[in-house]
Amino acid sequence: MKAKVYNMQNAEVGQITLKDDIFGVEYNEPLIHEVVVAYNANNRQGTKSTLTRSEVRGHAKKPWAQKHTGHARQGSTKGPQWTGGGVVFAPKPRDFSKKVNKFARKYALLSALSQKLAQKEVVILDEFKCENAKTKEAQAFLNAFGEKSTALVVIDGVDKLAQRATANIEKLSLTTIDTLNVYQVVSNKKVFMTKSAVKKLEEAYAQ
Repeated sequence: MKAKVYNMQNAEVGQITLKDDIFGVEYNEPLIHEVVVAYNANNRQGTKSTLTRSEVRGHAKKPWAQKHTGHARQGSTKGPQWTGGGVVFAPKPRDFSKKVNKFARKYALLSALSQKLAQKEVVILDEFKCENAKTKEAQAFLNAFGEKSTALVVIDGVDKLAQRATANIEKLSLTTIDTLNVYQVVSNKKVFMTKSAVKKLEEAYAQ
């Protein structure tokens, strides 16, 4: 399939041929959902921890006699009803990670990109350069495309100048093709990819 190529000023500068086995993959929403859920789960630290009644400081001595005190009966000051007592069903460190095989991650990414392209939410750029590393350069790029929602720019390799230029724009994200994942694709309204990033993607995922 053919796609138009634009520069950073939103002017058409040519065309590019996209491989059907990369950008023409059937949409598989359940698989995409599975991979996104696994991505979010794998980012959870799982380090929360509070103390149960057996772990809080203190002792299990009965604070007063069972009867004839006017108080409710108590067996210990370490119970959850006491200030400083233990927590009922206290959360403990745990591993939230989920395993997704390599083929599933690959297919989900290509499926998500193909769907974005079909919905005209993928734009191919000839290049993405911010030579002065200024925020106004990245903002001018967004203004040229009239983009006010979230946007993702995918480049072929690390570009520190581009990273600095985009760092202060909340709705604009920058990533490389090596670290691109399904969550980034589906969580952003528009995806901008440079020609070199497209070529690298096709080389990496060629059938």
